[in-house]
Amino acid sequence: MEKILNRIQELTLTRDKISPELIKTKNIKLGLRNPDGTGVVVGITTKGKVIGYDKSPEGKKIPAEGKLYYCGFDVEKIIDDVQSRDNFGFEEIVYLLLAGELPNQKYLSEFSKELAQRRFLSKQERSIIMEEVVNENQMYGLHSVISHLGKCDLNPDSLDLNNVSRQCIDLIAKFPTIVAYNYNVTKFKRGDDLKIVRPMKELSTAENFLYMLKGEIPNKDDAHLFDIALILHAEHGGGNNSTFSVRSVSSSGANTYMAITAGIASLSGSLHGGANEFVMKMMKDLKKTIKDWSNEKAISQYINDILDKKVGDRSGKVYGLGHAVYTFSDPRAVVLRGLARDFARKKNASEEFLLYETVDRLGSKILSERKGVPINANVDFYSGFIYRLMGIPQELYTPIFAMSRVAGWSAHRLEQIVQSKIMRPAYIAVNSEELPSVAYTPLKMRN
Repeated sequence: MEKILNRIQELTLTRDKISPELIKTKNIKLGLRNPDGTGVVVGITTKGKVIGYDKSPEGKKIPAEGKLYYCGFDVEKIIDDVQSRDNFGFEEIVYLLLAGELPNQKYLSEFSKELAQRRFLSKQERSIIMEEVVNENQMYGLHSVISHLGKCDLNPDSLDLNNVSRQCIDLIAKFPTIVAYNYNVTKFKRGDDLKIVRPMKELSTAENFLYMLKGEIPNKDDAHLFDIALILHAEHGGGNNSTFSVRSVSSSGANTYMAITAGIASLSGSLHGGANEFVMKMMKDLKKTIKDWSNEKAISQYINDILDKKVGDRSGKVYGLGHAVYTFSDPRAVVLRGLARDFARKKNASEEFLLYETVDRLGSKILSERKGVPINANVDFYSGFIYRLMGIPQELYTPIFAMSRVAGWSAHRLEQIVQSKIMRPAYIAVNSEELPSVAYTPLKMRN
């Protein structure tokens, strides 16, 4: 077997890697990206708008401060309003993304009650977690549970908008319960006591998740900060990899459960939602290597060594820095940085926060100089730090991203069904003369 695997690897590296010259000649948009790094426009959405740069009169990309809008509303203003009211805002954002308008108090109250009622899992749904799909890898587990939930639905394949809306609201409500339960069942399988608590109808989404995870009602500071993190992760336009995956699968006529699992699969990757966990691993290695956190020269050298594939996971990636769209700033990271600073002070972790801020500042400078374009921290850089201070296990960071982003996925699924056009991008076939040794030879004449 090893000989066959080595042969496949050798030929794959030889035949499947296309030269940059050929890509340029054929005007291929690898990664659905234009030559200047901007995304190829493949659709239109009312759900989210991401701004990371301006355009000159000549059409050139000009770096700019990042902005994020949900259904036309500035996310930073949404956060300011939620904080000024001293209440929870994730439920309001879910309604906004699904309906396309801000709810009044009556609609918000009714919608929140509906979510609260739907957080509970049926006996059949609980048995899926307890008996069928428990997995040490929490994203694997989440993916399996959601795909199994289709058998608990009396009408899983209907594309009627009323039915799909019901399914989406049901999943948005159940995601926090599933994530918390699957983790606690995993701990039970390892030998810990089984701690499963039912959600409380009077608690918000943020409060309920922390309550179900730990078995005790969280303090308000933790719950409010977690609520803001959920809001910031809920949506990011139709072009991000997981949302595009949901839209692509939805466009084929697949049911809601299959479409949402496609988003989960995409989000699990280290270049997307999984990056927050990789940030923590990177920082853990940095702290083990550098004892004096005030030594900026040593930190800069470590970052350069990461880029040169000498330390860390040898990928050459500084996780949490840089973004496909944002240039000068990721507005979500800006919000989280300020909140993390205050939260670290309350948790007696200001020294560690300063280390993160130093890596952010020095890493952004080094990466910008190396790549010749502005690079700054993205949302993943500070989110894991905040979750760790809350006592949330690292293996749940990406599932938490999913239980927030399922709101955006659901909104885009509904929009894709309305637009009703299967996605079918083209791949240009390489001509025979552009590949080595492709002439057909009868089997008996092959070496």
